[in-house]
Amino acid sequence: MVTLFARAFSVPATLGVAAFVVAGAASAQSAAGVPRSPDGHPDLSGTWDNGAGIDFVQPRKGGDSICIFGCPGGAPPPNSVPQASVPKYRPELAARVADLDARQVQEDPVLRCFAPGVPRIGPPDKIVQRPGEAVFLYEDVSGSFFRLVPTDGRPHPTNNEPSFLGDAVGHWEGDTLVVETKNFNDQTWLTDNGAFHTTDLRVVERLRRTEDKLEWVATAYDPAVLTQPWELAKRVAKLTDLEIVESPPCIDRSLANMVDGSHHTNPR
Repeated sequence: MVTLFARAFSVPATLGVAAFVVAGAASAQSAAGVPRSPDGHPDLSGTWDNGAGIDFVQPRKGGDSICIFGCPGGAPPPNSVPQASVPKYRPELAARVADLDARQVQEDPVLRCFAPGVPRIGPPDKIVQRPGEAVFLYEDVSGSFFRLVPTDGRPHPTNNEPSFLGDAVGHWEGDTLVVETKNFNDQTWLTDNGAFHTTDLRVVERLRRTEDKLEWVATAYDPAVLTQPWELAKRVAKLTDLEIVESPPCIDRSLANMVDGSHHTNPR
């Protein structure tokens, strides 16, 4: 089994491969606390540090198993956030989950350079908000990603093909941005332990700003395989004066190169 504490490999942690560079002063906070956008809603815009700085290490010798952080007998990963629970599957699917978990090196979609999916990708690294729309930006071991989240009251599209990141629609409940995403393909995992899902997956994220912090909670619904909704542990990100940069492409599809960082030497 692969034990990974990075954005794509464990939902509650952020990728250390995400590169941050100084880009000027952070968004100033008013004395009143949370800034507001022109439409009166809290302004979630900014770069949000979810706890980056986790580095990969070389795979262990022998077999197909590797251990990144949180190895037996080792120190916990820096800035990691323990997951309070794991998805609960129907009893007849337990063997399939266990088999995928045991063969993670071969089967994990992220280790094959696929998009992590939602909620595995975690909270956004950067948000660009304007009236009627929010844009979520991410850096990940398998590439850079974005999600468009309309907040103007439009319904979910009905003619889009299923995708890795699904179709998101947002609305405000008081000062909380609620994002509902569906229309996923079935090519991603919910987390890094073989937690597969179906195309019936629906994910609800709730984002709330408190001064210079952003709270993110997500719940996954997939009654075709789960016995109950799976609520992830709350993540809290801090506003930073750093900026994200484009992630190098994940083109070699080699686990060894992904975990030792050499995929960053690939030409862009």
